[in-house]
Amino acid sequence: MADIFEKLVKHYGPIGQHADRSYGYFMFPKLEGEIGNRMQFRNKEVIVWSLNNYLGLANHPMVRKIDADASEEFGLAYPMGARMMSGNTNYHEKLEKELATFEEKEDAILLNYGYQGIMSTIDAICGRHDIVVYDAESHACIIDGLRLHPGHRYVYKHNDVEDCEKQLQRATALVEKQGRGGILVITEGVFGMAGDQGKLKEICALKSKFEFRLLVDDAHGFGTLGERGGGVGEAQGCQADIDLYFSTFAKSMASIGAFLAGPKVIIDFIRYNIRSQIFAKSLPMPLVIGNLKRLDMLRTMPELKNKLWENAMKLQNGLKEYGFDIGNTDSVVTPIYMKGDVPEATAMVMDLRENYGIFCSIVVYPVIPKGHIIYRLIPTAAHNDEDIQRTLDAFKITKEKLDAGAYNVEAIPNMADAR
Repeated sequence: MADIFEKLVKHYGPIGQHADRSYGYFMFPKLEGEIGNRMQFRNKEVIVWSLNNYLGLANHPMVRKIDADASEEFGLAYPMGARMMSGNTNYHEKLEKELATFEEKEDAILLNYGYQGIMSTIDAICGRHDIVVYDAESHACIIDGLRLHPGHRYVYKHNDVEDCEKQLQRATALVEKQGRGGILVITEGVFGMAGDQGKLKEICALKSKFEFRLLVDDAHGFGTLGERGGGVGEAQGCQADIDLYFSTFAKSMASIGAFLAGPKVIIDFIRYNIRSQIFAKSLPMPLVIGNLKRLDMLRTMPELKNKLWENAMKLQNGLKEYGFDIGNTDSVVTPIYMKGDVPEATAMVMDLRENYGIFCSIVVYPVIPKGHIIYRLIPTAAHNDEDIQRTLDAFKITKEKLDAGAYNVEAIPNMADAR
């Protein structure tokens, strides 16, 4: 019998294998200072494009004050225990009611984290005879939730409504053959890597042909899309047809936690059956009160969303004018597609950070195919025109270097912190 640890020591995985050269720089970097458009990285100021601080709330004076006041009054431990046992408060219930109203749903449930929240939602509502139909580019939290699902699941090509319909036909035929079970379709409001919106309106229209329920993960759409910031369902005019609406506080609200909104009877069922909440400590009071304030600002300060979109359009239009491929994004998520191998990509990242003061996230193999690079830029309301122009100029210069082969290196540059 082999030692279960043996394979782990032999191979750290496709990303972990580079740890000895990358830790603290390309992976697990440490950004320091006040959260904002400019921070410190290895004692140098950099323009940061890697924070999901969409509305610039992370360090907003009003947010800092409410967080500090709530921490002073309640501490970080209150309430103790899980919601069902001893961790419920009027503030938790108030936040749920306000979120439900904002998303035009009957009820909502707070979740400690988005990742485990949606995993447990899938686990709670899907039994072994139920079938899940989902988008091929669904987030890892959805994929991990599906790993918990004991029944069948059918994947459709990304944002391909025709293929979604084919998978619904397969799912319907299987349900009819089984004589039991139902169908859940899962997609995203905004796909966080490419920035394209899910085809929610078209999928909702399939309800006229098939019987299914729709769960939408709108982590990147909540607060950024729709006239009121209600998300992709509001933007596409199909919010009423979304059966379960999920989002996290980690993006637009720059906080911790998440929520699920939908029909009261279904949210009540989930409330009493979602294992990740029943067996976990309640969301601490300062976070709940802080999220109430953030939600109020999201609703009553449209200038935040307007500034976000002003910056996003300047960045995206500038990149297109410079000849960059930003794909099909129709959100503020801004990908830049280039060609190059992992060593080239890391050499270019190093040049951007060290010589141009630009800090952004990079995606390489095995997340995307070999020979491709994606830079993922997240504009926020905190950025300014100088940040945008400096970034555009830096990418123009480094792209020319990439095309000329200036970053051709045999291995990832050794920039690891001592551990």
